[in-house]
Amino acid sequence: MQTELSKQLGVEHALFGFTPFPAVAAAISRAGGLGVLGAVRYTAPDDLKRDLDWVEGHVDGRPYGLDVVMPARKVEGVTEADVEAMIPQGHRRFVEDTLARYGVPELADGEASGWRITGWMEQVARSQLDVAFDYPIALLANALGSPPADVVRRAHDRGVLVAALAGSARHARKHRQAGIDVVVAQGYEAGGHTGEIGSMVLTPEVVDAVAPLPVLAAGGIGCGRQVAAALTLGAQGVWLGSIWLTTTEAELPSRALVRKLLAAGSGDTVRSRALTGKPARQLRTEWTDAWDDAGGPGTLPMPLQGLLVADAISRIQRYEVEPLLGTPVGQIVGRMNEERSVQAVVDDLTRGFERAVDRLNRIAGRSRQ
Repeated sequence: MQTELSKQLGVEHALFGFTPFPAVAAAISRAGGLGVLGAVRYTAPDDLKRDLDWVEGHVDGRPYGLDVVMPARKVEGVTEADVEAMIPQGHRRFVEDTLARYGVPELADGEASGWRITGWMEQVARSQLDVAFDYPIALLANALGSPPADVVRRAHDRGVLVAALAGSARHARKHRQAGIDVVVAQGYEAGGHTGEIGSMVLTPEVVDAVAPLPVLAAGGIGCGRQVAAALTLGAQGVWLGSIWLTTTEAELPSRALVRKLLAAGSGDTVRSRALTGKPARQLRTEWTDAWDDAGGPGTLPMPLQGLLVADAISRIQRYEVEPLLGTPVGQIVGRMNEERSVQAVVDDLTRGFERAVDRLNRIAGRSRQ
């Protein structure tokens, strides 16, 4: 299952796996794909260095990548305290009232929030890059579009390909103009931040818009038939995220959350601003319902919303308050109905891809030699 891009990067299968978990990223690379570690949760450079050391020691010499969250426009001199001060007290009261209504306990004294993500602030993302460029990463991806021009140049000077996510052909053309090497066409079905266009429509639009740049298809992909469809639409690989959440190597914060994912159907997600302030697909819960209710205060823009709800989400996860317990995940959650190893997922994808190609060959009157 190789394409020009997978050959360029030296991977066996054109599978690009985004994950926040080092063990999953390493396992994807060992299985023949390209594991891409999400850096947004690393607020301390030493923590990222520790996990990149671990990944480097567990990929068996195979390539891997890093995903950051960095705005295209450079912003300087803004601290986390400055951003915190912008959060209205009314929104803080809404959070506390909602938690109180469900009886969510406070964190214990000295127990830090495990979900305090400041990696979408530029100075944090740049500190992550200072660490990452000391490692032989093969790909740098940015979840907020094209990173600043100096970051692109810095990556290219080190021989690192740069990828950026796009939710429309218009966004994709901007990435091409910014010197991006790979465009990830992320459809409406995907987990996390998404646009309004479904992947079946978006993928060929982006392929045509940025040709000859390679495009990865993302959004709702979790079986080999969908991989074959993506490559037929012109993509040079697939970008997979949600499918790894229920792998045995994943480190989700609670078994209750794993059970909710395994039980969920494809209609049990919602695209909501409740998590970060930008539309992000996630499990629908009573937490997302509260934020999306017209009687509430409404969400704040990024990064205010993420900072506002960070401690609350940590409390919900710590005490496994199931009505409020959720996570970013795509509509493919309906196929995630058992725990499997990363290797088993990759094997299923590649076998399903082969069967799909064989079926197309039979329809076309050809057979594999």
